[in-house]
Amino acid sequence: MVLVAALGLAAAAQAEKADRNQPMNIEADSLRYDDLKQTSIFTGRVVVTKGTLLIRGTRVEVRQDPEGYQYGVVTADPGQRGYFKQRRDGGNDEWIEGEGEVIEYDGRADTVKFIRRAVMRRLTGTTVTDETSGPLITYNQTNDTFTVNGAPPPPGGTPQPGGRVRAILSPRSTEPTQVPAPGPRTGAPLRQSGSLSGQNGGSR
Repeated sequence: MVLVAALGLAAAAQAEKADRNQPMNIEADSLRYDDLKQTSIFTGRVVVTKGTLLIRGTRVEVRQDPEGYQYGVVTADPGQRGYFKQRRDGGNDEWIEGEGEVIEYDGRADTVKFIRRAVMRRLTGTTVTDETSGPLITYNQTNDTFTVNGAPPPPGGTPQPGGRVRAILSPRSTEPTQVPAPGPRTGAPLRQSGSLSGQNGGSR
């Protein structure tokens, strides 16, 4: 069975809009360009920046469609995970951070997918406030939501280890709840019942 959790983020959680119009800068140990497929493949300690967006991985394949939308697939070394980080819109020191063995960035759909051993965090400064993990996390930057999919068990089998969705959600406010002081009692005082049934010796 597939476990799915969809958690809506507040408006402030939207990715930095200005990043969409920023150029994509990439550093790597090597580059191979495929003119037929219109793709650039960067390998070796790849670092991608686009405004506040930061991506790191071992191999990054980038392409751009005729309308100018950019796409990227980040792959990590075996046993490692690629890294993604982007500031939220609004100028506050709040960030979205994620990891996965594969990371797919879709500029047209404005989504980021973290695939296999995926983790996504919400940070204020360097403090983690929320964290979610699962086999697949899809972060939609347009409608401010993310979806976490658990891995289905094999047919007739038991759930796979690590296939469950897990989330740690911190309260949005740390202010203690104020309990109002009891006011003066009004109305007639309660009378003690004269029987177990609540009747005081009279008939119904």
